[in-house]
Amino acid sequence: MAAPLKRLSPFNVTALTLGLAFLYLPMVILVIYSFNASRLVTVWGGWSTRWYSEFFNDRAMLEAAWMSLRVGAVSATAATVLGTLAAIALSRGEAFRGRTLFSGMLYAPLVMPEVITGLSLLLLFVGLNAERGFWTVTIAHTTLTMCFVATVVQSRLSALDRSLEEAAMDLGCSPARAFVAVTLPLILPSIAAGWMLAFTLSLDDLVIASFTTGPGSATLPIRIYSEVRLGVKPEINAICTLIIGAIAVVIVAASLASKLSGVRGETAAPPL
Repeated sequence: MAAPLKRLSPFNVTALTLGLAFLYLPMVILVIYSFNASRLVTVWGGWSTRWYSEFFNDRAMLEAAWMSLRVGAVSATAATVLGTLAAIALSRGEAFRGRTLFSGMLYAPLVMPEVITGLSLLLLFVGLNAERGFWTVTIAHTTLTMCFVATVVQSRLSALDRSLEEAAMDLGCSPARAFVAVTLPLILPSIAAGWMLAFTLSLDDLVIASFTTGPGSATLPIRIYSEVRLGVKPEINAICTLIIGAIAVVIVAASLASKLSGVRGETAAPPL
């Protein structure tokens, strides 16, 4: 007989409320003040959407937003391809020489401070005499996000039953065809979740982009930071609200894709 569910105690409710308030109350205030009609961000002047109109009429902000979207899409796609291949190598090649070194180098950006990563990439691009701009930021973001994709995909690969691929090969499929026909559809939701995670991380990044960008290629976080240094404008609240909404949608979609991947993986697992 299943044990009865325990009710939340007043202490747990209080701790949960304080924790959520600590995390999300500043965002809620920012969203509310993005609809403030007053030009002073600390003085409430009634409800208005004028600052959203100001953003869509701000050419510099729109160019920075378009730059961030392009960098995010390209770097997330590249990171997904490279991270998936790395995850396959780690999951399907347990005994190859240098696996431990390769794994450590792959996951190093997870724990490496972004300042060090950004400075290292800056020195690399300077040494190569590469012009800093769209492609340098894209390469930097690919380096940053590839390890996250590899982690997500590898966790799904390790949960799948390899006998499914072996059965397909017994029926005449080559290893590559067996992987494409059997394994790839099962890990596709985790690949999609990895892409969304990589896109979100790229869209949010400020530190690494500030090291690797050049004149005329500022991303939206860099543009917002430069504007905030001169004083917070109500338009910034509107921009940040749009970013919060976009990231929330991406995170929800990634969570749903990851959950779908888990359900498929459990379905594919052999019964005990």
